[in-house]
Amino acid sequence: MLLFDVSPGMALVSAVTVIRAKNPVHSVLFFIPVPRNTSGLLPLSGLDFFAMIFLVVHIGAIAVSLSFVVMMPDTKIEEIHENILRYFPVGGIIGLIFRWTNLETLGNLLYTNYSVPFLVSSLISLVAMIGAIVLTIHKSTKVKRQDVF
Repeated sequence: MLLFDVSPGMALVSAVTVIRAKNPVHSVLFFIPVPRNTSGLLPLSGLDFFAMIFLVVHIGAIAVSLSFVVMMPDTKIEEIHENILRYFPVGGIIGLIFRWTNLETLGNLLYTNYSVPFLVSSLISLVAMIGAIVLTIHKSTKVKRQDVF
């Protein structure tokens, strides 16, 4: 039961360091313990399969995040961090909403009544990810590329 007490705290500390990290690579690396600690709670609740699926999906999200960080090195980090304080009230309000609502009921609604909008939003996210990859590809004459189309 010690794991049940320590794991959420470690996930919360890791999530805060993701937000506060000044380097995007460090932010992605601090993101790794968040799904690990969160999925560590699921087997204690008897949800072994969901713990494994949760871990695999979020490892994929970490890999995609890391690839975006590597592909976009010309991001101006100073501009991002000078306006970070204006997002804290919105994040706090969303956190309070999640704390006051029953997350099990929210999950049941999301996967039963709103499953189609949930799938549509995931497809939109996939298209946005592919669009970001296409936008970051720089054409240069020094790089050898395969002409597929």
